[in-house]
Amino acid sequence: MAKPIGIAGAGFSGAVIARELAEAGYSVTVFEPRNHIAGNCYSERDKESGILLHRYGPHIFHTDKKHVWDYLHRYTEFKPYTNRVKAQSGGKVYSLPINLHTINQFFDKTLSPDEAKAFISSLSDTSIVEPVSFEDQALKFVGKELYEAFFKGYTLKQWGLSPKELPASILKRLPVRFNYDDNYFNHQYQGMPTEGYTAIVAALLDHPSITVKLGQTLTAEQVDQFEQVFYSGPLDSYFEFRLGRLAYRTLDFVEIRATGDYQGCAVMNYCDQDIPFTRISEHKHFAPWETHEGTVCYQEFSRLAEPEDTPYYPIRLLEEKKLLNDYVALANQQQNVTFVGRLGTYRYLDMDVTIDEALQTAETFLRCQTEKTQMPAFVISPLS
Repeated sequence: MAKPIGIAGAGFSGAVIARELAEAGYSVTVFEPRNHIAGNCYSERDKESGILLHRYGPHIFHTDKKHVWDYLHRYTEFKPYTNRVKAQSGGKVYSLPINLHTINQFFDKTLSPDEAKAFISSLSDTSIVEPVSFEDQALKFVGKELYEAFFKGYTLKQWGLSPKELPASILKRLPVRFNYDDNYFNHQYQGMPTEGYTAIVAALLDHPSITVKLGQTLTAEQVDQFEQVFYSGPLDSYFEFRLGRLAYRTLDFVEIRATGDYQGCAVMNYCDQDIPFTRISEHKHFAPWETHEGTVCYQEFSRLAEPEDTPYYPIRLLEEKKLLNDYVALANQQQNVTFVGRLGTYRYLDMDVTIDEALQTAETFLRCQTEKTQMPAFVISPLS
């Protein structure tokens, strides 16, 4: 009798791989240490208000990958949703990302697009030729005034590090627009699943060849029980942290319950350093097609993750990259274990990338089976 496939983690990575391999004829067992599926995308209806809550922070789906968008539509209905983020800075409210409205409001001007481009260019620090740090990139990109208003304090709170210590690459994800477009994302496909992300993962795992074991962890000692293991837990955890712990940021949430509309938008960033939280999310606004009398909000605080905390964002600074290299070398020595997802590859991944890479991983495994070759430890290298 053929051995089953073992999967550690019932988030998107594990669920997509499980579904693809189950449909290919394999028996799959999914181990999930938590008491629920869907990982950090877990959503559930609040019993008191009826609001669909994103329990581990807001998740908005956006992608340019049509095949991923089409894939998810096999398992759920999406409704159109545009993420329009607001930000408080210096006692005023602005739109993010920085756009023509933000620029005109902040500087009390009425600039046209071309005038705004020239104006921002005049503010930039032209002495910075090759930005190395986050701060360098911001000063070269938008100048001192906008950097200090929108990025400096928020970044200090989010990462617990001075922007001088963070790489310039972090800021490259944050655009400046010289029109009035306040859509936070710039992708062709954007939306929210009508019944939340948990429903998608449940549909993916709903197959007679898939067994889900909640509250159970798949360990290295169990690998021999399976033909192949796909591990979406923390890479260092698989090796019982024998080389040390990879560093993550984690999030704490303080709940606010009220009646009516608390802040008038889904996400409000707080950019000033003297306000300890980074943002407030009001979850009923993530489903504007629903009506609720009450409201549930969460203040979000970022800090360095301790061993018992839920890991959110990999830090990936120089010290962690050295340790990551050592863990990758260990992983490449394993037989029949492939590390996947945000935690397994120690990378910041959006949902669409996670799903795309899971599909690639399942396809690679099936090809290796046909060609009778060894499945690699990483389909996508953590070092890329």
